[in-house]
Amino acid sequence: MPTATSITVLIADDHPIFRRGLCEIIAGDASLQLAGEAGDGEQAWRLMQRLLPTVAVLDIHMPKHNGMELARFSLQHRLPSKLIILTMDSDEALLAEALALEVAGYLLKETAVTDLLDAIRQVAGGGCFISPAFSGALVRHNAARKVLQRQEPGLAQLTFTERQILKLIAADHTSKEIAGLLSCSIRTVETHRQNISRKLELSGSHSLLRFAFNHKGLL
Repeated sequence: MPTATSITVLIADDHPIFRRGLCEIIAGDASLQLAGEAGDGEQAWRLMQRLLPTVAVLDIHMPKHNGMELARFSLQHRLPSKLIILTMDSDEALLAEALALEVAGYLLKETAVTDLLDAIRQVAGGGCFISPAFSGALVRHNAARKVLQRQEPGLAQLTFTERQILKLIAADHTSKEIAGLLSCSIRTVETHRQNISRKLELSGSHSLLRFAFNHKGLL
């Protein structure tokens, strides 16, 4: 049974042998508690909502819903769980997308056995863990964010809700969909969109959508 100080962990991966190996690593550490495991994204999403684990470790490629989709769902529904994405890809664009979705850990599968416990502890404590292989990509991503922030000082003026709406616009959600996700009215979303455009000095019917798409990995 978990104690009051246990870090609860959900493991989601569609490869049974690999998933079992990760679960055994969790089971072998007295400070961690395996909350559950899932073999596809649909099952993982149900467990994430029901169990609210401290950390959810999600394979980037799973049937039904992949790890990125689950990260987007988690952000939209404001789940408290910290997320770690498991990947075999070295694609920098995927790393940027994960960071934009507030993923706290990005872990290469080939080093997962040795890095998993460190990654879980760091993200559970409010930190970030990126596999060392991505260090160069992370430096470039942070540099690009700083450039964008200098070029668009209005970004610093956005409220938490406005920034969340901007990310949802970048993910191609309509105002109606955003209203449903944030449990507010469409009129409220439209007011936020107007405020975002004003702060970013954007004009024209599609300028906000263009801005969000062009910078989606850095928002």
